[in-house]
Formats: sequence, C-alpha cells, structure tokens
Amino acid sequence: MVFSSLTFLFVFLPIVLILYFIVSDKYKNYILLLFSLLFYSWGEPKYILLMIISIIVNYFLAKLIDKSNKKSTRKIYLILSIIFNIGLLFFFKYLNFSVDIINSLFNSNLSIINIILPIGISFYTFQILSYVIDVYRKKVSVQNNIFILGTYISFFPQLIAGPIVRYETIEKQLTNRKHSLEKVCLGFKRFIIGLAKKVLIANNVAVIADTVFNNYGNYNNISIILIFATICYTLQIYYDFSGYSDMAIGLGKIFGFDFNENFNYPYISTSITDFWKRWHISLSTWFRDYVYIPLGGNKCSKIKWIRNFIIVWLLTGIWHGANWNFIIWGLYYAIILLIEKLFLKKISMKIPKLFKWMYAFILINIGWLIFRIENINSLLDIMNNIISCNNSNIYEFLRSNYNLLDHVIFLIFGIIFMFPVLNFTKKYNKSLIFEFIKNMIILVLFIISIFSLINNSYNPFIYFRF
Repeated sequence: MVFSSLTFLFVFLPIVLILYFIVSDKYKNYILLLFSLLFYSWGEPKYILLMIISIIVNYFLAKLIDKSNKKSTRKIYLILSIIFNIGLLFFFKYLNFSVDIINSLFNSNLSIINIILPIGISFYTFQILSYVIDVYRKKVSVQNNIFILGTYISFFPQLIAGPIVRYETIEKQLTNRKHSLEKVCLGFKRFIIGLAKKVLIANNVAVIADTVFNNYGNYNNISIILIFATICYTLQIYYDFSGYSDMAIGLGKIFGFDFNENFNYPYISTSITDFWKRWHISLSTWFRDYVYIPLGGNKCSKIKWIRNFIIVWLLTGIWHGANWNFIIWGLYYAIILLIEKLFLKKISMKIPKLFKWMYAFILINIGWLIFRIENINSLLDIMNNIISCNNSNIYEFLRSNYNLLDHVIFLIFGIIFMFPVLNFTKKYNKSLIFEFIKNMIILVLFIISIFSLINNSYNPFIYFRF
C-alpha cells in the first residue's frame, strides 16, 4: 500500500484516525502497532513474520545489553544484533548479487535463489540498529515494553521509505506526546503538500523519463532528449522521495510525533558537499554517526580519513541497491567530495554563486543518470550519446511522442519549486487573509491530486525497492 493510493486515502487512513482518536491514550500505541503491521502486510503478508521476529530478537538483545555490566559482554550482544540485522538484509538484498560476483570471479555455477525483497527492509533495519547501538552507548534507555518498541520499528508513516527516524528522536514521544487540533491541521497540510509533489509533479515527469529510458534503443542518437529525460528523472526522484517524506512527517504530526526534516532544497546546492547536507539528511547523518565517526572520522591521519570516507560512500551506494551502478554511484560521490574537500574548498570562494550552482547541478544530474541506468553498457552508451550532441532524429521523436507535451507544464512547476520561491510568504504567516488563501490552495491541490489518481493509474514509487 502506498500513501498516494485511493485505498490508503479513503479506507485505511480514515479507519486508523477514527480508532486512534476515540481510544484513551494508553491504547493509542496499540492501535498504531496493529495498523502498522496491517499496512506492512498489505503487499507481502508473509514478510510480516520477519518484522515481528526482528522486533522480538532486538528487544531481548537490547535488554541483555542494558543488564550487562561487563563491557565485553555488552559488546558481544551488540555484535550479535548487528550480525542478525545485517545478515537478514544481506540475505534478502545482496545474496544473489554476491552469488553473481562469485560465479564471475571463479567461473562457478552457483544457483540463484528466487528471493523477493521485503519492502522497506533497508529503512527499518537502520532504525533497529540505531536503537540497539544507542542502548549500547547509553544514549537512550532500553525500552521495557515490547509493544512500544514494536510501534517504533513498524510505525507505518515512515516504515517503508523513511525518513530514518532514530529512537532517540521520538523516545519520549512514544509514551508522552501532545495531541492538538492545530497539530493535526498542520499534519494534514504537510501531507497534502507531499501528496501533490508526488502525484502532480513526480508522476508526470516520470512519464517523460520512463518513456525515454525504457525505450532507449529508439532514441539513442538524440542527445537533447537524453539530457531532457535525465533532468526529468532528477526532478522525479526528488519530488517522489521528498513528497513521501513530507507525507510521513505530516502523518507523524497528526499522531503527535515530530520527525526531523529529511530534505532542505537540495537542488539549490552550490557544491556536492552542500548537496549531501540537504539530500536524504536522515541517511547521511546515520552513516556519519554509526559508521564514519566509529571508523575514526577525520580525527586520524589523512590516509585513514580517505579510507573512512570511501568506505562510507561505498556502503551508501550498496545500501541503495545490489547492482554495480549503485557501487559506481557511491564511489562517484566519494571521489567528487574528496576533490572538493582536498582541492576545491579554497578555490570555490572566488567563483560566482551561479557557476557553483551550475557545477553542482550538472554533477547531480550525472549522478542520477548513474543511479537510474542499472546496465553499465547502456549507461556508457547513453553518456557517449549525450556528449556526441547528435540530434538528427529529434523531429521524429517529437512527432511520435507529442503526447509527452501534456506533462511539460508539470516539469516547469518542478523546476520552479525546487527553489525556495515561497520563502517570502513567511512574513505573511500571521495574516488571516493570507492563511485563508493558503488553506484554499492546499485544498485545491488535494482535489486535483485525487482527480489525478482517479484518472491516471501511473503511480510509480522509486524508493520502494530500497
């Protein structure tokens, strides 16, 4: 089930809200747990057992860590938790990829297992690990109520696509959170904005990107169309994922939770370093705090620092998927970030901001092209055709795909709103007239989004596969 589905919007969510707000506070977490498990089991019922096992195993391992006085014993339980959680993630997400590598290296013929990837396993695995590690570090108190821990791990707003919510962020909110009409209204507004980003912008630019890339063989000598499709995908993945994060944050607020922001206008970045401070913030900070700093961070020799940096970005690429293009994508960013930190930091001070933005945006687009095209030969071929600037068949493409022009208006809106163009409105926030107009616009966006969902079945979601 996805947030941008009519089933979720008009069946699942209303039932959850009605039951949640009619029961007393002591039962609210049980309602959330029950419906979160139902939400997760909607697509793949058999994997609900996997999540329940993960909750039980990590509940007891965290309890053992908390009770142990010896540091060595605590570390053993921590290692067991890491092995268990990463082991499950490896089995479902990376086993077949590893078998392919072994077969290629040793000319062996190991069998591939037919494994269906559990939705959101990368996200909830990282949430579980953050909880257990923070219990080990004594940053958070161990959760004695397994149902409350289960609510944290399975909470449906951020379960399948983030943001990665750390236990320390909502530790107190799990047992003592405030509910108010104002908070519910703010949550619904945030949810509708995210829904509009997903349905109106992401889905429409996805039509253009998918038409070109899924039928690449027909347009392999039209450079401008390939560039155009790459920009569309760049916008698609942003509005798709940030829209989902907005919906998750909005839903969390409706239920009394305050999640951290996950995006901060990443496409206004003037460097790749700046970009990764603004994009998928919860993932970047997770790798920083649980991998980069424990490895030594930058508090070590330059060689070790470079090693730590490359390890983190290699893991970031692998986290996104079991394919060579994701590994290349991670190393691509590792190299650029190292170059920026080692050589470009001082030089960039003298470069005009517009040129720095162009530099960052071009490299971001190249990064998303690597991310999108999983076949390495096709990726190299597309890049070669972009560089060749051959547009001989552009009129033939436009003639046979004139229907794509219907989606261009949403591309324009996507480009406009990737910049903080509405920030100027903050000074009018206390105006009742302005608040009324803003609410009407949000209501119209909701109505248009619903009509779009009714009339159009094309509703892909990129981050489901992660």
